[in-house]
Amino acid sequence: MRTLISTAFISLDGVMEAPGGEPGYRNTGWTFKNIEFVPESFEIKGREQEESTAMLLGRTSYEAFSPVWPAMEEFAGYKAMPKYVVSTTLTDDDLVAGWGETTILRSLDQVAALKETEGGPIIVHGSAALNQALSDAGLIDRYHLLVFPLLLGAGKRLFSSTDKDAQQLKLVEHEAYSNGIQKNVFDVIR
Repeated sequence: MRTLISTAFISLDGVMEAPGGEPGYRNTGWTFKNIEFVPESFEIKGREQEESTAMLLGRTSYEAFSPVWPAMEEFAGYKAMPKYVVSTTLTDDDLVAGWGETTILRSLDQVAALKETEGGPIIVHGSAALNQALSDAGLIDRYHLLVFPLLLGAGKRLFSSTDKDAQQLKLVEHEAYSNGIQKNVFDVIR
């Protein structure tokens, strides 16, 4: 079984929306505006590209990343990697050329089936609604969280507000950096 890893920049109050400057959000760009850049605090992002063998995205994140990431040198490791987009509305004609093999999945059952295939870890970037659905369905195996020392209030949350049984996590890696960012890597206990 493949490991499904959710990776996110989140505020202390769990907001993950618009960290890079997407429009339509009052605190847009919060990862770059408010925190001093300390290279070692982002080391896990490079490691994710080296260790992942596939990427899973929701439609909104795919539409945001696909026009930009293929040409960005810092995301070169993701270019040739197979990508899977969970969407009920995208068609093959909507997919971007030149970003490697991309497959559209129509349901969480198809994500569960993908996890059963041979291969290494699958990384999920962005994709707030998808992350919530994956978590609620018990499909996420690990979280890579860079927690920023900010309280943003409004915004999309990484975790759903569904009333469900408690999910226990095991902290397997952590570090605090001079800029206040904390790296927390959790395995989901089943």
